[in-house]
Amino acid sequence: MKGKFLIPLALFGVMVAFLAVGLRLDPHEVPSPLVNKPAPVFQVPQVEQPELQFASADLKGKVWLLNVWASWCVACREEHPVLMNFSRAQMIPIIGLDYKDQRKDALSVVKRSGNPYDIIAFDADGRVGIDYGVYGVPESYLIDKNGIIRYKHIGPITQEALTKTIIPLINELKKS
Repeated sequence: MKGKFLIPLALFGVMVAFLAVGLRLDPHEVPSPLVNKPAPVFQVPQVEQPELQFASADLKGKVWLLNVWASWCVACREEHPVLMNFSRAQMIPIIGLDYKDQRKDALSVVKRSGNPYDIIAFDADGRVGIDYGVYGVPESYLIDKNGIIRYKHIGPITQEALTKTIIPLINELKKS
């Protein structure tokens, strides 16, 4: 009779252990299978000049940041001032990937709030985002001179993330 209660009790203990471990994890640190692998190559129209294409291959030989965002994204609005300040340093090219959005809405955002991007690529159907494994916006990818993804940031980039993680990694990648 006593043995019947040990199995449910043991299962409950295992569930509590998993919950305890899960609560200690940072939700912004979702591992990406693409880190340290070649960035998916893409070519899409630009938001501001739809007759022009942006090709990721154009940045081969440069360290650059791909920031996936959308006009409808509330967290992207939080991130925007940080990107504006970072873009003034002109440390690396910042490419915006307008994800599953309307061109006119994206243009309205950058007209109203400023444009931190060197180029805004237009991913209307989300295919480029799918290739990059985008979970949701905003997400950012730091890509090295050889076209390898070296870092993925999920959620809005904060000043702390820039200072402690992204800028030191940029400096390291620029040396190699």
